[in-house]
Amino acid sequence: MLVRILEEMAKGDAVTLIPVHTELTTQEAADMLNISRPSLIHLLDEGKLGYRKVGTHRRVRFEALIKLKRQADSDRKAALAELAAYDQELGT
Repeated sequence: MLVRILEEMAKGDAVTLIPVHTELTTQEAADMLNISRPSLIHLLDEGKLGYRKVGTHRRVRFEALIKLKRQADSDRKAALAELAAYDQELGT
């Protein structure tokens, strides 16, 4: 892990270490997913991403956010592979 961190830093990329049990604000979570805050709220309201309330504010667990992000990435890759296979069929 340390080697990978150093590689990213050598490329000039910022590296942040976040404990798995960290809770994020809705804006922080939206920023990590690269979506708007209203889009994130929609995911929360649909039950696609768990959260808890702290007073009137919602907090999203980093662990749940990463799980959702990995699933979305996996779905996106599968859809791309399916499109590529379809394109191959049409090309023959």
